[in-house]
Amino acid sequence: MRFMMAVTVGVVLLALATLYSQNGMVSVHYYIAVALGIGFSMLLASALMGLIFLSNGTGHDASVDNELPDNDIGDDPDKRVR
Repeated sequence: MRFMMAVTVGVVLLALATLYSQNGMVSVHYYIAVALGIGFSMLLASALMGLIFLSNGTGHDASVDNELPDNDIGDDPDKRVR
């Protein structure tokens, strides 16, 4: 998470520098919104990705019983769709 925080800060600074070089000083609110939008999106994505790896690494994904019946009706052979 520390690495992703550093990457996020770097990307936000790069984005703000690029926007300033192309548009000049527009409004301080514009730059705040861009920084918060990019920063929140990247940190949320990295946190969710970390939770996926944590769930997989601890075995929670493997413990789920996913044995579905052959069809929606159940295992009754007389009610199967042919």
